[in-house]
Amino acid sequence: MLSGMPDQSLTSDWPASVHPPGSDSFEQTALEWLFDQVPADYRLHGVLRRHPVALSRLARHYVSATLDATREGYRTARVDLRDRLPPHALDQVMEAYLAEGRRTAALLRSIEVVDRALRRAGTEQPHDE
Repeated sequence: MLSGMPDQSLTSDWPASVHPPGSDSFEQTALEWLFDQVPADYRLHGVLRRHPVALSRLARHYVSATLDATREGYRTARVDLRDRLPPHALDQVMEAYLAEGRRTAALLRSIEVVDRALRRAGTEQPHDE
């Protein structure tokens, strides 16, 4: 059942397991998906369950910091590891950084689109941001 027409303009960055904005299950599926993207201990904070936009904000910052760390690791790995790994292993480390950077950047884009949708849904409530 829908509480209104769901948003049909979802981008390719929209997570498959999150139901579209406007559906009755949007916030619940967004919460479940967002909790899967952050450390498990985030589930200990009831405020994040009660206020999905707070969780999306924390997830956005957490994954953004992870992406920054991945980029820094990529920039410094060759110098830091050149005397500790054989060249083929160092190349594999660099490929791992690239793969993780791409994966993390895609995850951040997905979190950002869910965050924007949660914020739009929140503006329909009496309080404004």
